[in-house]
Amino acid sequence: MKLFSATLVLFALFFNFSATAQTKKDSLSIVKKDTTLNSNVSFEKGKEYILGGITVTGLKKFSEETVKVFTGLRDGQTIKLPGDKLTSAIKKLYESKQFSNVDVYLAKIDGQTVYVQFDVQELPQLNNVKIIGIKKAKAKELIKDAELKTGAMLTDNLIVTTKNYITKKYTDKGFLKTKVNLDVKNDTSDINTVNMKVFIDKGSKIKIKDILFSGNKKLSNKALRKVMSNTKRKFFGRFWKGSKYIEEEYQEDLESILDKYSRLGFRDARILKDEVSWNDDNTININIDLEEGRQYRFADILFVGNKEYTDDQLRQVLRIDKGDVYNGAVLKERVKGDGKPTSDDLSTLYQDNGFLFSQVNAVETRVQNDSITVEIRIREDEKARIRKVTVSGNDKTNDHVIFRELRVKPGDLFSRSAIIRSIREIGQLGFFDQNVTPDVVPDYQNKTADIDFTVVEKGGSQIELQGGYGGGSFIGTLGLSFNNFSIRNIFNGEAYKPLPMGDGQSLALRLQTSRTFNTYSFSFTEPWLGGRKPKSLSFSVYSSSQYQFNFQTGDVDKNQSLGIIGASVGLGQRLNWPDDYFQLSQTISYQSFNLNNYGFRVGTNILNNGTLNNLSYSAVFSRNSAGPSLIFPTYGSEFSFAVKATLPYSLFSDKDYANLETQEKYKWLEYYKFTAKGKWYTAFTDKLVLMTNAEMGYLGFYNSELGQNPFERYFVGGDGIAQFQLDGRETVGLRGYENNRLSSAEGGTIFNKFQLELRYSITDSPSASIYTLGFLEGGNSYDNFESFNPFEIKRSAGLGVRIFMPAFGLLGIDFAHGFDPLPGFTEKSGWQTHFIIGRQF
Repeated sequence: MKLFSATLVLFALFFNFSATAQTKKDSLSIVKKDTTLNSNVSFEKGKEYILGGITVTGLKKFSEETVKVFTGLRDGQTIKLPGDKLTSAIKKLYESKQFSNVDVYLAKIDGQTVYVQFDVQELPQLNNVKIIGIKKAKAKELIKDAELKTGAMLTDNLIVTTKNYITKKYTDKGFLKTKVNLDVKNDTSDINTVNMKVFIDKGSKIKIKDILFSGNKKLSNKALRKVMSNTKRKFFGRFWKGSKYIEEEYQEDLESILDKYSRLGFRDARILKDEVSWNDDNTININIDLEEGRQYRFADILFVGNKEYTDDQLRQVLRIDKGDVYNGAVLKERVKGDGKPTSDDLSTLYQDNGFLFSQVNAVETRVQNDSITVEIRIREDEKARIRKVTVSGNDKTNDHVIFRELRVKPGDLFSRSAIIRSIREIGQLGFFDQNVTPDVVPDYQNKTADIDFTVVEKGGSQIELQGGYGGGSFIGTLGLSFNNFSIRNIFNGEAYKPLPMGDGQSLALRLQTSRTFNTYSFSFTEPWLGGRKPKSLSFSVYSSSQYQFNFQTGDVDKNQSLGIIGASVGLGQRLNWPDDYFQLSQTISYQSFNLNNYGFRVGTNILNNGTLNNLSYSAVFSRNSAGPSLIFPTYGSEFSFAVKATLPYSLFSDKDYANLETQEKYKWLEYYKFTAKGKWYTAFTDKLVLMTNAEMGYLGFYNSELGQNPFERYFVGGDGIAQFQLDGRETVGLRGYENNRLSSAEGGTIFNKFQLELRYSITDSPSASIYTLGFLEGGNSYDNFESFNPFEIKRSAGLGVRIFMPAFGLLGIDFAHGFDPLPGFTEKSGWQTHFIIGRQF
């Protein structure tokens, strides 16, 4: 019996780890082992017995039945003495984190039946936690962050981690002399519970007075301090970065110093010693002792093992010449890549052309004086082909919608760039979270690879239901946008979940109404007409009625109205030249304007009644390489050049347009229009991106006797949201100014806009993508070429936030300051608040 007991205790000690050995006897009530157990029971080692029953001793708060459940043992089951089942039971009790010690004893044996006793020591539970030394609100927050919940089991690990967590929290804030003490006492009001008091003495905040260097000759102290982006010394007027000492960030800065030297050719540079010294004024100095070593340069750069590419071809990619300052970091980036999708390096060169199993390594083969000879050793291996391509995670979107966007197909040579391009194309669909994960499974023996693209679905439909007050009346909007619709399943009842989805088509319905207008519109787009080639077909119809509003009396006269009925059909084609980022879209549209005592000013004339017709052709030549996300692009660019024009009817007519009635002059509108836009995305980090934007537009006419037509104008200023106008106008946002107020009442015929916007991503989860931004903008609207001055612009700056939720689209708010006055005013525009709905910026 004693031998068996000792054996089981050893099992217990094996699974107990350090929980028992470190238990504090002054804070935990220890139950002594039962010494009255029968020690004369004999058993046959390795024999199977029937478990007749389990008893538990040492319990304070737990019931015996609860402990039995924890063990996983049950009466009547077969066990060996000793055996894995008893060992597992002990392990499960410890893993429950409810007990500080577990021992097992053999109570008795009755024939083939064995009775077992567990002797346990329960861990005490936290009842009350009080933090002394900080404000009550901060204490409450700290208790939550440190997970000191009522009912938590008090372990030595909890005590140690709590003390370390609080200490680090305050030292990271600059309180380097923070002292934390914990006092744990039994709570007499309840069984096996304790109360904890945490005493915090933060002391005063410690700042870095100076950062001192020694041993540096090639780089000045100022240059080295600049390299340390996290650790800064105290400086009057420095508000953007504190002078706190944070150990982890300080160590990163030391690595940055060595990296700086390495990039300048000092590959042997090292830090001999670094230490923190205290000053009498309760500040610290950081002392860093350096050894720079000598500066090296590249000697010969030799290529070994290359057959597919010549030395000259590889040198064009490497872009390092003999005599250049030795830069180990750049050498590594040019050989292995910099981790960016656009990386131009030797490994990518090979992997883009089928050499999946190639290896490219840079090896220093000779160091002579200050020159280093480098061998680029290449093992090309055989080219690999793609065996199988699969997608997973798409519960709503049909496979063919994804497969048609992929740039990798079974049988193709392996290409890293094609995989990255595929990630971008999936992201541009807008149906998935931007974190598309490709899993490449190589098969070296057969020289193939399988690729699985894992996607996370997000909502493809949006609901717009809103109301607001504007223009002297209430405006209500109901909009439904289905961005992943399936028109072929519209009569398939089983496909309604709740709507037929999954074929990547767009369908939108919109109704907007108020006292002064109402608008109805319907549009549909098929991005792959016929399903085989990237040719899109779009169709839309719309109707709008606007009524004259008297701003002085607030009355609406429905006898004075403008009715617009229109339809358009468009074809789009992805081009292969100059590259397949280009697209050409062409649209034919018709609009009928019915004026009933509704005044429009056209030059010096007033147009009140009549029916005007607008039959136009437009073409947009664009290139979009931005990606990978549709909402938060981090690389690439977007360019477009659009032309919209009507036939020059007046040039083919013998009518005297100078003397025609106004409504007859403009019965068929004629004009031509050019608009150019360009955006560039430059990533500083994965989350910090600079967007640069430039736009310009011009509206022209064919016949000077007609001049400009009253529609298709540019309206500049404000949030950029066009609420209901269907008269061909383009609303150009310029934050910091009131909506449309930078243009004349009739609208401008020329505009330009320039923009810098720095964006920072907070989260990119499927449920909501959030980013903040800061911007500088400039632009203006002009009535004609005589008043056009590209340097006479209205300027603004501000901050904002964007939130994209799949069900509602992009929402945001901007706080912008206009530095210039509105036309006709002398005071600057000042602060404006803009609410954003949709992708205006």
